[in-house]
Amino acid sequence: MDYVMAFMVGGAFCAIAQLVMDIGKFSQMHVMCLLVAAGVILGIGGIYDQLIAVAGAGAVLPISGFGYFLAKGVLAQNEANGWLAIGSGMFQFTGAILSFAIVLSFFTALLCKPKG
Repeated sequence: MDYVMAFMVGGAFCAIAQLVMDIGKFSQMHVMCLLVAAGVILGIGGIYDQLIAVAGAGAVLPISGFGYFLAKGVLAQNEANGWLAIGSGMFQFTGAILSFAIVLSFFTALLCKPKG
C-alpha cells in the first residue's frame, strides 16, 4: 500500500504541474518555481509533514520536496540560533541534494559532450 500511495501522490504532483503548463500556458521554469514555492508554504504550515507521513517518497522526490527541505532547514535553524542564522539553515537539509546534482551534471557533461 505504501507504493500505491507514493505513486498516487507523486503522480498527482506531476498531473497538477502538467495541467498548469497546458491550461495556464506557463513554461517549465515557471511551474518549477511554483512547485518549490508550494513546498515551502506547505512545509511552513506543517501540511507537508502530514503528506510525507502518508506518501513517503511520493511527496519527497518531486521538486516541491526540495522547497519543503529548504523551509525545514530554516525553521530548524531558527529554533536553534534565532532568525539571524537562517541563511545557513536554508541549505542544512538540501546540501547533499545540491552536491549530488552538481556532481551528476558534471559527469553527464563529460559523457554526453554538450553542444552549449
